[in-house]
Amino acid sequence: MDMVIRRALPADYADLGGITARAYLADGHLDFGEDDAYLNVLRDVAGRSALAEVLVAEEEGRLLGGVTFAAPGSPLAGIAGPDEAEFRMLAVDHAARGRGAGEALVRACVERARALPGVTGVVLSTQRSMAGAHRIYARLGFVRTPERDWAPVEGLTLLTYRLKL
Repeated sequence: MDMVIRRALPADYADLGGITARAYLADGHLDFGEDDAYLNVLRDVAGRSALAEVLVAEEEGRLLGGVTFAAPGSPLAGIAGPDEAEFRMLAVDHAARGRGAGEALVRACVERARALPGVTGVVLSTQRSMAGAHRIYARLGFVRTPERDWAPVEGLTLLTYRLKL
């Protein structure tokens, strides 16, 4: 069966929240581990769905991962300008990695951005340690925008990328 990218349903929220939290924890992306305040944000798929579009990759009824797509004007668009879309919280279950789910989710975000009138680019923030994701971004044509790098909390500088549409 083929992988399907679709909008997350309420029945997916707990599973996707768990996948996202486990991926960030296992990959060492949370400085304070289980005590990191961002863990609650990662688990709150329902909250993200109220403010943006949450997409999932599914294969044979099993969620492989997900991403949050923020159109211009969404409160979850942290670095996007008025003519840019943004995606956040890309995560793939460890058992499903290497099968293209991450890239398929990013491609779906790019397609959604292209379908929006007036959108000229897609932006994202990432941590230095997210090397696998960086390879996806480079393969799809995203370029580093170091002038937009930022620190949401002291000691954590996020790198930024942009794809011109």
